[in-house]
Amino acid sequence: MVRSFTIKVPASSANIGPGFDVLGIGLNLYLELQVTIDPKIDTSSDPENVLLSYEGEGADEVSLKSDENLITRTALYVLRCDDVRTFPKGTKIHVINPIPLGRGLGSSGAAVVAGALLGNSIGQLGYSKQRLLDYCLMIERHPDNITAAMVGGFVGSYLRDLSPEDTQRKEIPLAEVLPEPQGGINTGLNPPVPPKNIGHHIKYGWAKEIKCIAIIPDFEVSTASSRGVLPSTYERHDIIFNLQRIAVLTTALTQSPPDPSLIYPAMQDRIHQPYRKTLIHGLTEILSSFTPESHKGLLGICLSGAGPTILALATENFDQIAKDIIARFAVEDITCSWKLLTPALEGSVVEELA
Repeated sequence: MVRSFTIKVPASSANIGPGFDVLGIGLNLYLELQVTIDPKIDTSSDPENVLLSYEGEGADEVSLKSDENLITRTALYVLRCDDVRTFPKGTKIHVINPIPLGRGLGSSGAAVVAGALLGNSIGQLGYSKQRLLDYCLMIERHPDNITAAMVGGFVGSYLRDLSPEDTQRKEIPLAEVLPEPQGGINTGLNPPVPPKNIGHHIKYGWAKEIKCIAIIPDFEVSTASSRGVLPSTYERHDIIFNLQRIAVLTTALTQSPPDPSLIYPAMQDRIHQPYRKTLIHGLTEILSSFTPESHKGLLGICLSGAGPTILALATENFDQIAKDIIARFAVEDITCSWKLLTPALEGSVVEELA
């Protein structure tokens, strides 16, 4: 019996304004998996019974080996937690990815969520999105991206502390070390089933007038290098600065009509953006010189995730805002593309076709 289904997972922008490791937005740019299970397809060339193909961003660098690819390794982790060792024979997966890799738009988070949904669907395990978040957060420990990709919309989230025993098993893949051997090793043992409710989240409203301009520089910044420039301790006044603004921003972005005099200052940050300017030339000038006064319709501006993408929230004048940010990057000899996006309110979707 032939079975086919599709999985769509949105990109995400994390660290929104002052919400470092807390706030994220799912965006309507979708990683898509087209899955067919047909016993007549010969998949014996792959140790896990998968024929994997790929198109789109990162096509030249993403592995098509099921024991190396982040999507299939995540799916195998979910399956093996439930005592299913491999994909069924005849599994064919075509990946379509429009999300740029290493640019701060949640490409790895989307891959992890897609993999968890894939494992759930392949094994017909019947897990809810909330339970699948536990599996995802064992692999990618950034709840802002993962939660936004899974449930969609504008979300705030946090992780509860895990014991060393929960995280030390080497059968658990880790997104930031893939394909290094520290995570996801097939030892023949089943990985430990994740604890329940690792992450908690709340979904905020979103004013319908607000759109997201993503300015995407043509270079990558790894999460590891971007975190490496952050200090290990912070001054109390900088922590208070961000906490005050989070309290305002999470409500300000829900109000219609949006108020730029409230949103713009509430999107300021002292926790990560000032330290990442050495990795992204022109960042300081862009964040300080693009304002509601200089550009009609602009509400706020921040680094998207670990960068280098810039996220500008606006209600109009999208083309001009984007062109002017791109022109400022050009002064640093950095070329960019841009996309006009809206929140993906539904989040990830699985559709059975046959």
